[in-house]
Amino acid sequence: MKLKKFLFLVVLFLGLTACSDLQFQHIDGNAFGTYYAVTYKGKENPKLQHSIDSILNEINATFSIFNDSSIISKVNNNQEVTLNSDFIEVFNIAQQISRETGGAFEMTIGPLVNLWGFGKENRDTNITQTQIDSVLQLIGYHKISIQNQQVVKENPAIRLDFNALAKGYAVDKVAEFLVSQGYKDCLVDIGGEIVAKGKKYHDEMWNIGVQEPTETRDGEIRSAQTFHLCDQATATSGNYRNYFEENGQRYTHIINPHTGHPEKSNLLSVTVIADRCVTADAYATAFMVMGREKSKKFLKNHPEITCIFIYDHHGEYKLEVCPK
Repeated sequence: MKLKKFLFLVVLFLGLTACSDLQFQHIDGNAFGTYYAVTYKGKENPKLQHSIDSILNEINATFSIFNDSSIISKVNNNQEVTLNSDFIEVFNIAQQISRETGGAFEMTIGPLVNLWGFGKENRDTNITQTQIDSVLQLIGYHKISIQNQQVVKENPAIRLDFNALAKGYAVDKVAEFLVSQGYKDCLVDIGGEIVAKGKKYHDEMWNIGVQEPTETRDGEIRSAQTFHLCDQATATSGNYRNYFEENGQRYTHIINPHTGHPEKSNLLSVTVIADRCVTADAYATAFMVMGREKSKKFLKNHPEITCIFIYDHHGEYKLEVCPK
C-alpha cells in the first residue's frame, strides 16, 4: 500500500538494551511501502514475525488502492465483493471522524488524490479549475454507505481512499495481537505511526520524538520535541515530505476536500496522541486541513486528544502543545 502521506515520529530507544536481562526483543520488516519495527519484552519468539506479516498482508489486501484484487479496489471499480470486518470497522470510523470534522477528513478523497498525482494515477501537467470542479461532485462521505455488507454509492465514479487511517489501523491490530499473546510491554511502529503498550524498562514510559520539519523531503531528521507514551497511540501528518514543485510553487499531498486544492497554510505538521492509532492517524490529516486555530477549537470539545502543532512563524519553526 502506497500511502498518500509520510508520518515522521522517531522512537527513541536510548538505554533500551542497556541491560541484557531485560529481554527486550526486536522485529523489523517492511509493509505498506515503509518499514515496521516491533519491540516487546519477553522471550524470543521466532513465530511472531510470521504472524505479524500475516496481519499486515491481510490489511494490505483489504485497503491497498495499488492492489487491483484488494477489497477497496473492487469497491472502487464497482465489482461485487463482500466486505470483511476490518473494512466495515475502518469505514465506520472514517464516517464518524468525517462528521466530527465537518468533512475535513474525507474518505471519498480518492478522485482528488488521483487528480493531483498522489494516488494510483499520473498527474495531469495542467490541472484546470474545471477539472477540479468536476471531481468535487464525487466528494462527500454522506454520498456513500454500507448496506448488507455492501458499499452503496450515489455515483459509481466515487472512489474510496483509506490511506489516511489504514496504516494506523494496522498498528492497532499488531499491538492488540502482541498483547493477546502475553506481551503487555511492547511498542509497534509502522512508518512513524506508533502504539505503546505498558512500560519500557525500570517502570519507565516509552519516549517518543517528533521530527523537526525539513526544507526538503531529503532533509536531515532531527527531533523537535519528545514526550512519554504509555497505553496510547500517536501519529503525525506533515506537508514537507510528500509534494511536487511546479512553476516555483510547492503542492503538498494534503488535499482540502472542500476546495479541491492542496492545502496551503503555515501549519507544517500535526502530531496527535490518542487512545487508538487509527483515530490519531485520521485526526492528524483532518487537522492539517482545518489549520491550527480551527483544530484548537475542536480540541476544546475533545479532551481525550492531545496535539503537537509545528508551524512557520515568520520563517522560524514554532511548536505548540494543545491542550497545554
